[in-house]
Amino acid sequence: MTTSPGGAPAATASGTAAAGGAPSAAPPSAPARPPLVTRQLLLRFLTVIGASASFFLLLSVVPLYARRGGGDAGLATGALMLATVAGELVTPRLVARFGYRVALAAGLVLLGAPALVLTAGHGMVWIAGVCLLRGLGFALTVVAGGALTASLIPAERRGEGLALAGIVSGVPSLLGLPLGVWLATHVGFTPVCVAGGVAALAAVVVVPALPARERTAGRDAGVVAGLRAGPLARPTAVFATTAFGAGIVVTFLPLAVPASMSGLVATALFAQPATATVARWFAGRFGDRHGPARLVLPGLLASSAGLLVTAWTDSPAAVLAGVALFGAGFGVTQNATLTLMYARVPESGYGTVSALWNVAYDGGMGLGAVGFGAVAAATGYPGAFALAAAAMLSALVPLLRDR
Repeated sequence: MTTSPGGAPAATASGTAAAGGAPSAAPPSAPARPPLVTRQLLLRFLTVIGASASFFLLLSVVPLYARRGGGDAGLATGALMLATVAGELVTPRLVARFGYRVALAAGLVLLGAPALVLTAGHGMVWIAGVCLLRGLGFALTVVAGGALTASLIPAERRGEGLALAGIVSGVPSLLGLPLGVWLATHVGFTPVCVAGGVAALAAVVVVPALPARERTAGRDAGVVAGLRAGPLARPTAVFATTAFGAGIVVTFLPLAVPASMSGLVATALFAQPATATVARWFAGRFGDRHGPARLVLPGLLASSAGLLVTAWTDSPAAVLAGVALFGAGFGVTQNATLTLMYARVPESGYGTVSALWNVAYDGGMGLGAVGFGAVAAATGYPGAFALAAAAMLSALVPLLRDR
């Protein structure tokens, strides 16, 4: 016979009650899974929606505004992404010092307030300055907010929870990009800039109800230390490679497809993030039950195969099938690598994981867009897609070593 911590008789291993010897009424049931969606997670989702709506409403509008004013559209986007990557590298230290709430609120303000005054000036220096501030703000929201999101999700449902967070952030991106351009064309730049600014600033209201710091003791190792650690560096490298492909698709598909199939481009560019979102959800549920590590290889192979199929740019069926397959592989890799990285650190390391993963995302997309353009100039678009698909397989080296 065993006793409970309080000294009372406990049930014996045979399943009979120690007190009276009567057989137990029913076999023990499996422990209930903890709830996924809590009040604090819902509040966090409000800040996700605000930040994503603000960012994607203006993502294509600001370069358009710069170009119509005689400026450089590429410089506007370049300043935004440069500040984003730089901000992502330093945010874990800011979170460790000031906590989630301060970093997230500061990010929302930096993302929203400059948007309100964008159209007050037309010079390229003014536009680039606004983009630099907004890029820094977006970095704070995704890194500090990402770490906060992970801390609010039960560990045994992390994959599913991160997939849900991806859907919440993905919907504003799907709607915001085309809506922002439509509003700028039909209503004007100032109203859409004000809408983008208000979306981020309104989300600041719920930040005080969120946790200030992680619930466990410990020190965040930082981004550089994370890159030196193989268990984090290897999934980061794999995800950066698939993000490389995403940068290629969103940047060059409209140029690679013949002009006579322009309607196909809009469908394909919607299909890619849509399939990625669906795949991310199923990957999260599968990963929680069977482990995320076994999904990374299929995700990488599907991403590479999708780019290879897309190389047939004169075939509508091949383009649609290719971007859909790439989107599915990319969504699986997104969820699997992020879930795997969070599982390998204590809660105090969530900021490092969030920063590494977001740097891989933004840096990979940027390198893909730049590198593909140089290759395509020499080989043509079909050859460049095929070479990019082969180059993505270089991620098999860190992946197989990780396994």
